[in-house]
Amino acid sequence: MSAFVALDNVTHAYGGAGGTLAVDGLSIAVEAGEFAAVVGPSGCGKSTLMKLATGLQFPRTGAVTVAGAAVNAPVKIAGMAFQAPTLLPWRTTAENLLLPLEIVQPYRGQMRRRKAEFRERAERLLASVGLAGQGAKFPWELSGGMQQRASLCRALIHEPQLLMLDEPFAALDAFTREELWCVIRDLHAARKITVILVTHDLREAVFLADRVFVMSARPGRVVAEKRIELPRPRDLEVTFIPQFQDIVHELRGHIIKARQ
Repeated sequence: MSAFVALDNVTHAYGGAGGTLAVDGLSIAVEAGEFAAVVGPSGCGKSTLMKLATGLQFPRTGAVTVAGAAVNAPVKIAGMAFQAPTLLPWRTTAENLLLPLEIVQPYRGQMRRRKAEFRERAERLLASVGLAGQGAKFPWELSGGMQQRASLCRALIHEPQLLMLDEPFAALDAFTREELWCVIRDLHAARKITVILVTHDLREAVFLADRVFVMSARPGRVVAEKRIELPRPRDLEVTFIPQFQDIVHELRGHIIKARQ
């Protein structure tokens, strides 16, 4: 089976010719429906990987494919969520969710006649992450955790086949972060979409992922890969069992080595 997302021996640099290499010889393959996590030292190129996989940047050398097609433009079947929710303060929460549908075809051309349907979709998404009845509120009326839930919904509103998460929970407190682990766990189980999560939190990676990829220090490349054999569905209690903690310590060891 060919990978749904594949980066093959990719090199990318910022600053033009002679610029700083962000990744070099980076190869990664993620299967359809898989939940993959990418961890590594700060500055190792994790966010560059996200940009390459979604067509926001293009490699100097190597190949990037998504759903069997070479990536040479922004990937329309991808949704993205970032550390900052970046909700527009002058739009209600539901209106923020609808924004991608106003931009991405074919939804943009259908917005006028299907707006009520899309609005209902937004409300269903909000309800699925515990925000039922919050669509009429503005972002500044929501807590940080609620805003991040809304941001996840916005990334899913156009029903993407690929969800890219760039440290989406890093700015939240520990309890809210763990609540959102469970939200994204349930969304992945229900929708069977492919997810790639970039994170510094090893517990987060092990709790959520089917496989964890460890990147080296810059220029980044994959130096280790760990399949997470913990059974699903996973409850938060699994984070306290010795097997879980052993995996976290193993990954930490890889990152310590990668930083040297």
